[in-house]
Amino acid sequence: MEKTLLFFMQGIPEIMGVVAFGLALARAPLRWGIIAVAGTSLTIIIFMIRSLPLSSFGLHTVAAALILALFIIKATRTTQLNSFIAAFASFTTLAMLELVINKSFISITNLDQQVFLSNYLLWKLITLPQAILMILFALIISKFKKPDKDAWKI
Repeated sequence: MEKTLLFFMQGIPEIMGVVAFGLALARAPLRWGIIAVAGTSLTIIIFMIRSLPLSSFGLHTVAAALILALFIIKATRTTQLNSFIAAFASFTTLAMLELVINKSFISITNLDQQVFLSNYLLWKLITLPQAILMILFALIISKFKKPDKDAWKI
């Protein structure tokens, strides 16, 4: 139960950041109510995929990127190509942030990687900055890449 709670505590803000980042790249104005619902829904879907007994490593990420692309296609007037590019760029940025933050933390603390990964609470707390950075990046992109006011279909 504790692991599930920690997963959602960290996962919802992180995926909200991913959704916001993808929408900003697709030049849709950031509507936080929709982003919150989409991020929470996608986090639940990711949790369900990760809970499957036959789920292979990384399957949840690929599925989430495809679902995000479909969400952007259905919810905005962005082209299919731009939607897929925005979704995959968003998850690629998240993966890079995760790599940099985790490697930096392990390097700074001289903590063994296996010890770090086996401590679920520490692992989830260290990944919270990724969520904050993804949201900040979405805001920055939205500031410099002016959103199209008519981008939303819903």
